[in-house]
Amino acid sequence: MRVVFAGTPEVAVPSLRLLLDSPRHDVVGVISRPDAASGRGRSLVRSPIAQLADEHGIEVMTPRRLTDAGVLDQLRSWRPDCGAVVAYGGLVPPGLLTLPTHGWVNLHFSVLPAWRGAAPVQHAIAAGDEVTGASTFRLEEGLDTGPVYGVITETITATDTSGDLLDRLARSGAELLVSTLDGIDDGSLTPVAQAGAGVTHAPKVDVDDARIRWDLPAHIVERRIRAHTPAPGAWTTLDGARIKIGPVGKAEPLASDVAAPSPGSLRVTKRTVDVATTTEPVRLSWVQPPGKKAMPAADWARGARLTDDTVLG
Repeated sequence: MRVVFAGTPEVAVPSLRLLLDSPRHDVVGVISRPDAASGRGRSLVRSPIAQLADEHGIEVMTPRRLTDAGVLDQLRSWRPDCGAVVAYGGLVPPGLLTLPTHGWVNLHFSVLPAWRGAAPVQHAIAAGDEVTGASTFRLEEGLDTGPVYGVITETITATDTSGDLLDRLARSGAELLVSTLDGIDDGSLTPVAQAGAGVTHAPKVDVDDARIRWDLPAHIVERRIRAHTPAPGAWTTLDGARIKIGPVGKAEPLASDVAAPSPGSLRVTKRTVDVATTTEPVRLSWVQPPGKKAMPAADWARGARLTDDTVLG
């Protein structure tokens, strides 16, 4: 089939790469988000998907919106049989949904109808889900509501960050996407409507969502930190300055005769830094102070001369 691929970040690269290697499909064009400023010099940088397409000599379109002038004509010139979407970062407008002969197939990183929206992996980890996965479905006007072609599942381990889980789903999801396109091409796949029950939503996660609330139970704090690692990055404050916090572990519980410290209070030793929550304390692994590289929590505490009187947040 003649396929148009729409995607932007690194997580979409395995899908485009596998599609480029497929003998059954021809990637005739790529749509990606516009070049973005990056680094200290704020120079414009191509998205990972646009860079991969450039390497293979594939024409790339980078409109701000798919409703922009010229987008429709460009898509028509590519004469796509199908569109494939992986983490593009923009909506396909109704007027373009039926332009490819077989419509658009979206690879979404959840088992639909669970976690419809922009941040399914982050929300699955934060919620304490034990299993997630990826789904391919046909795009329609609703948000992630279209009929499903195929599903794979993936166990969420006790130490998975959103980055870890997305890496695995990007690879297994790429195989699902290509097999879905194979099935559409040979007529062996028909999408099935999503179940009406079990719908949950996963709105976009921003920096404010990643602020650590030490006034929650330890297991909730631990999940939320993993959910927001590496992006946008879990954080707290110390004396008004924002510091990033890496995944936390279990700490030794307080003695029964010791009064519970206020949430965010530190317990510092030569080798460990523990933070109080509303239940048991958690142990910090690494910390990234403003303008510095990430470092072991004990090194940070020693350099900052922190004591048990210190309170985060």
